[in-house]
Amino acid sequence: MDVISTSTDAFRVQNLHKSFGELHVLKGVDMQFPRGKTTVVLGPSGCGKSVMLRHLVGLEKPDSGSVWFGDQRIDKLTESQLTAPRRQVGFLFQQGALFDSLTVQDNIAFPLIEHGVASGAKARAMVEHVLHLVGLNDKINVMPASLSGGQRKRVALARAIVMQPAVVLYDEPTTGLDPITSDVINELIMKLARELSITSIVVTHDLASAFQVADRIIMLHDGRVELAGTPEQVRQSELPVVARFLKGKASPEELAEIQS
Repeated sequence: MDVISTSTDAFRVQNLHKSFGELHVLKGVDMQFPRGKTTVVLGPSGCGKSVMLRHLVGLEKPDSGSVWFGDQRIDKLTESQLTAPRRQVGFLFQQGALFDSLTVQDNIAFPLIEHGVASGAKARAMVEHVLHLVGLNDKINVMPASLSGGQRKRVALARAIVMQPAVVLYDEPTTGLDPITSDVINELIMKLARELSITSIVVTHDLASAFQVADRIIMLHDGRVELAGTPEQVRQSELPVVARFLKGKASPEELAEIQS
């Protein structure tokens, strides 16, 4: 059953707080992620973007606040109860997280077999379909070590969509890639959103990527939402934190940390 079918938001988080020891990472975060749109969560490294993303699939539990997948609150679910909503969500990890001992075919087929969705010829056909979508048909039998960084990321993306998810989460999808390869990944994000009607949630600190793919941008800074709006609204913002980030300019307080 599609648990997000009656909600206009694929995900939303309300008053989310999360600490790790003395470090308070998320400080009362409220976010909505509309269905069928690409929402980019933008902000500097260490501002809580990836921690927020991990809450959406239950890899982290909030200290307080709530996480909703459509109409279903999921932050209180057990691991076994999370299985159904997780099957509707693809996750592209920052480093790809491919299994080096498995071929491209077996890497992509892994979730199909693990969840009992398909095996044998049917699984191979599903793998071939998603490899075609990411432009890597000829790599089905190779090992990950033979792939470039960009190709590995595309294989990981194929694995993220092979279960035909309603939502795909992207954690820093262009990190470590050159500008041309980053552009290929950005074009793929837009292609999949368009052709598969996928809701996309992209966490990044890459400004070029953010403005290329986003329908909406949420600016996160120091564990708090500073601004949410269209790319144009973000560009025109006069909020000091947003303006400094867009210009790549450190604050006096941040510069003071490196002065003796």
